[in-house]
Amino acid sequence: MLVPYHEEMTREALAPHFSAGALDIIIAANLKQDSLRGQIGHDEYHYDNNAIEKGDRYIIEQRGYVLATLLSPGILGAWIAFGRLLHTAQDFYAHTNYVTMWLDEFNGAPPPPPEIDPLRKDLIKSPGLHSGNIYLPMDALYFVRPLRPLALKLLPQNSHGRMNLDSPEQGPKFEYARAAALKRTQYEFDLLRKILAPEMFARFTDK
Repeated sequence: MLVPYHEEMTREALAPHFSAGALDIIIAANLKQDSLRGQIGHDEYHYDNNAIEKGDRYIIEQRGYVLATLLSPGILGAWIAFGRLLHTAQDFYAHTNYVTMWLDEFNGAPPPPPEIDPLRKDLIKSPGLHSGNIYLPMDALYFVRPLRPLALKLLPQNSHGRMNLDSPEQGPKFEYARAAALKRTQYEFDLLRKILAPEMFARFTDK
């Protein structure tokens, strides 16, 4: 998703739970994943190029960094790792066909976006799950607005340019991707609340 939506969702889900300072660090780490350095050679950050397993492993790895940091006197690394984790988890719904597969079950009459289930195991493990491939240079030209119509004419259906749900410009499916990503953000926080000892959780939330 585009940077404003990553920040918006993260604040909406987590503002009640973290100190302002901790939340700012989490959001900064989340948004940094979309820097040029985070875009090149890091498909696992965004679930691009069918890096489904790599993206899953990256989330688990960052969750492990959260735990490892909280077992030491430090805390900054836990917030940074959590922000990175959330970026990848949120991008899952914008860069894969998960939302499309979920909507296809309703024969054109789906429930409203807030009712989407972001963790359907049968969909997450479906052999039909895939993400958009990046075809250069056309997928780069997609981000140059005057050249976007040309890029879309030349890009295949399984390209990032055609598949992404990064903003409302991509149509009504965006609201489902956003709702799923918001729920996933809340889920990742609740998961850490369950597995962290109370004193570790208090340090993590900085409250």
